[in-house]
Amino acid sequence: MSILRTTLALAALASAACASRPAPLRIAAAADLQYALADIAKAFHQRHPGVRVEPVYGSSGLFYAQLINHAPFDLFLSADVEYPRKLAQQGLILTGSEFTYAEGRIVLWAGNTSGLNVRRIGLDALRLPALRHIAIANPAHAPYGRAAEAALRSFGLYDAVKDKLVLGENVSQAFQLANSGAADAAIVPLSLALAPPATRGAYWEFPSGAYPRIQQGGAIMRWTANPLAAQGFRAFLLAPEGRVILKQYGFEDR
Repeated sequence: MSILRTTLALAALASAACASRPAPLRIAAAADLQYALADIAKAFHQRHPGVRVEPVYGSSGLFYAQLINHAPFDLFLSADVEYPRKLAQQGLILTGSEFTYAEGRIVLWAGNTSGLNVRRIGLDALRLPALRHIAIANPAHAPYGRAAEAALRSFGLYDAVKDKLVLGENVSQAFQLANSGAADAAIVPLSLALAPPATRGAYWEFPSGAYPRIQQGGAIMRWTANPLAAQGFRAFLLAPEGRVILKQYGFEDR
C-alpha cells in the first residue's frame, strides 16, 4: 500500500470515528500473532482511540472454514496466504483487500525445567530417550504444524519421532503444552519463542530451507461492519510502525 493510500485510509478512519462510535473491529488472527498483534492493536488504538480492536486467535485453517460460512469477522490475518486467496476466489472479501504482511519462521523450544538444552544441542535433543512428547500444531489445519512436519521430514527425523508428537489445535496451544510441562519440547513460531512467557525456556531455530516458506496474508471480509476501521488497521499493519513491531517478534518482511 502506498504512503498516499495509507494516509487517506487513516484520515477517513479518524473522520468516521469522530462522527459516531463505530462497531468494534473483529479480527480472526492466526495464533502465532498473539503477542505481536496485541502490541500492534495497542499502538493503533493510541492513534485511533475511537476504534475498539477485538482479536480472536486460533488456527488459520479453522478460521477459513468458519469464514466460508460467513463468520462475523471484519478482518482475517492468516498464517498462510493461501487461505485469503481462496476466500478471494470465492468472492468473500472486499475487492482488492487481499494482502501479504509477513513471513514466519519456526523453532524448537523447550522450557528450562525440561532438562533439554536445545540452544546448545539443537535437533539432537529430539534424539534423546528422555524426550517423550513433542508438541506441534495440528498439520491438518495449522500452517505452522505443516511447517513443523516438513522440517522434521527434511532432517530425516519424522519417522523416529512421529509417535512422540502431541498435536495442539493451534501453535499457541502447542506452545502451552511445552510451557506447562505436558510436553518436553515444541516446534513453534519464532514469534512465540520471543514473547514474554517464553523467557522460561530457550529455542533453536530451524534453517529456513528446511520447510516451505510461511507467507502470511490477510483480507477484509466482504460483510465487514466497519470497512473504514478494517482498511485503517490494514494500512497501519503494513506501515513502518506496524512493521517494526512485527520484526520485534521475528517476522520477516513479506
